Amino acid sequence: MRDLINQMKTSKDPNYCQRVTANDGALGEQHLRDFQDNEKTVPTILTTSQKLSTGVDARNIRNIVLMRPINSMIEFKQIIGRGTRLYDGKDYFTIYDFVKAHHHFSDPEWDGEPIEPEAKEPREPKPDAARKPDEVRERSEEYTRRQKIKVKLADGKERTIQHMVATTFWHPDGTPMSAQQFLEMLFGKLPEFFKNEGELRTLWSTPDTRAKLLQGLAEKGFGKDQLEEMQRIIDAEKSDLFDVLAHVAYALPPLTREERAQKAKIIISTHFNSQQQVFLDFVLSHYVSVGVEELDQEKLTPLLRLKYHDSIADAVADLGKPDEIGRIFAGFQKYLYQQQVAA
Repeated sequence: MRDLINQMKTSKDPNYCQRVTANDGALGEQHLRDFQDNEKTVPTILTTSQKLSTGVDARNIRNIVLMRPINSMIEFKQIIGRGTRLYDGKDYFTIYDFVKAHHHFSDPEWDGEPIEPEAKEPREPKPDAARKPDEVRERSEEYTRRQKIKVKLADGKERTIQHMVATTFWHPDGTPMSAQQFLEMLFGKLPEFFKNEGELRTLWSTPDTRAKLLQGLAEKGFGKDQLEEMQRIIDAEKSDLFDVLAHVAYALPPLTREERAQKAKIIISTHFNSQQQVFLDFVLSHYVSVGVEELDQEKLTPLLRLKYHDSIADAVADLGKPDEIGRIFAGFQKYLYQQQVAA
């Protein structure tokens, strides 16, 4: 890295970029001392592995470039701490992150445990300050309601999301965005993937087309992690990722996976024999407890092994040939997502 920078530099000084590692010995230590000297401008850049993580006071560091994974929160804090040193005329520093280390900022360990509030002197309540328990409960419920905000999208319909103080959503250029911004961006992109609710249900009802849809969304910056975060923000953690897309695109109220499975079982009972129903009930129980990933095509064999105690032969005897089992597994899923007809 040092050699590459020096090949591309415009400075004439041969010490513009230097390497400082344990193997560089006394020469590396001299480069480090020169770098720390705020009266000197050379070396301007240091490359290192871990030597600058801690114990180095170079107050005028303006840029930190991360080029290897950082798995330790302690090390991440130490590295970021190199940039937080104060210096005259230094109002900020910049982190260039090539390894997605910025996700550490969203880790609860980044800020540590909350600081206990300072004790305040008790005050005498005013005569009209006494409140009944019901009034206290009403105030608490009002506070809870304020934790949610309504977002009106271009279709004129409102979506309710939980108020988020912090966010784990990011623009393609690496800058953070709010949950509302992510919601609006996702809403604007979804018409590129399906033109109406019926097409969404059709795509989501088959493992292959569902996988292609999720892959396409991920390529546009709406990966599984982001969709699951949106699932939490719209208070649909017990729902399906389908419900996230349907809620964002068409303001449909989310169903829980358990509700969806119970509705599907009624229809399944009329299309499959008793042995098949027993297996599909087993699949649905995993779907309810884990999520839609249990309906992926690659989960079929593990589910069969789990249900039939590692005996595929028993599964074939019960359910039919492998091709038939595959058709059953893929075919029943449309009943999970078909539109319910009002009675």
